[in-house]
Formats: sequence, C-alpha cells, structure tokens
Amino acid sequence: MRILVVEDEPLLADAVAQGLRQEAHAVDVVYDGGSALERIDVNDYDVVVLDRDVPVVHGDKVCQVLAERKADIRVLMLTAAAGIDDRVTGLTLGADDYLPKPFAFRELSARVAALGRRARPAAPPILRRAGISLDPYRREVHRDGRYVPLSRKEFAVLAELLRADGTAVSAEKLLEKAWDENADPFTHAVRMTILKLRRKLGDPPVVLTEPGVGYRIR
Repeated sequence: MRILVVEDEPLLADAVAQGLRQEAHAVDVVYDGGSALERIDVNDYDVVVLDRDVPVVHGDKVCQVLAERKADIRVLMLTAAAGIDDRVTGLTLGADDYLPKPFAFRELSARVAALGRRARPAAPPILRRAGISLDPYRREVHRDGRYVPLSRKEFAVLAELLRADGTAVSAEKLLEKAWDENADPFTHAVRMTILKLRRKLGDPPVVLTEPGVGYRIR
C-alpha cells in the first residue's frame, strides 16, 4: 500500500515508517498538518496514519479535509488522549480507526492492514494466477508449489500485478504503489525489479510486457 505518516515527533514518525516499509509498504512521512495536505493533494494514498495534535494545521482539520475530498483514503488517528470523548470526536470527524499512544507497533500494523483492505475492492486472502500464489499476510510467494524468496519491492510489485488480475499495470502505477515519494520517476527501478521477478519466478515466463502500456501476469 501507499501510506502517509503524519506525526510531529520525528523519532516516532520515522520508526513507524521504517516498520511499515519492512512490511513492503511505500511510506511517506511529514511532521505537520500543512505538509500532509500538500502530499494528499498530489499523491494517491491508501491509508493515512494521522497524529491528532500535529502543528500548522491541526489533525482534526486534516481529517475533515480528507473526509470531504478523499473519501477513499482510510485514516488511522493517533493521540495521547485516550478518553472515550476524544475517541468519539476523532471518529465523528471522519477517522476510520483510532489508536491511543503509547501503542505497540504490531497493533498499528494490524490496524493499517485492516484499513487497507477496506480502501480497495475486496480481494481473496491469497492472490492466485498462472501458478503463482501470494499470501499478503505471511508475505510468502509460491509458484507451482515452489517457494520463491522475494525482496520487499519485488513482493510489492508482484502483489499489484496479481491484484490487476491479468490487466496491464503501468510502470508509473507500480512506482507509485511500491516506492515512496523519494523515488526518481526517471530511474529504471521498475524495469530492474521486473527483470529480477522474472528470473526468480522461473520458466515459462509469466510476467509479460505490454509495450507502451505496462506489465501484466499471463
């Protein structure tokens, strides 16, 4: 998924982002609400992890804007205030879920994954096509029963291709979903990742190139 972390404590924000990246997500980080609104205007996020008390533009306002403009983005609101009234207010503003600080990263990760499933059309728990099976929760891939070890980027790209169910996915879309905003759109990162995927998945080739369109699974 493409995730935006909005948190004014840099150490916490960066730790959350690093943990989510280890789970093959593309993660951008900002430290105030104004920067969050700028990113949201230009990037297609699945989930926003939003601290309620960020500066410049308060998290409540960011949440309201998201609810009005980007109804398909799911919001996990974080706050040090754990009272029932605070949780109810956050949900009323448009947040999809609420997590009080301090929290365990495992719980945040599970909540983000659950919101991500709601942000996109329902998909089978295990993605299957052309002899490939991908388990997004165990982060395992098999082809014709053979385990295929993949890097985080290779796994993320393959998941997007499988979700497309045989239709072509553009290199731009893959870059958007599997890399963060620091990725250079003029690099050959997607092409090199596709080449590595083909080699690891083996013969006969199942990742096809549609010239001028993108890539698809046979």
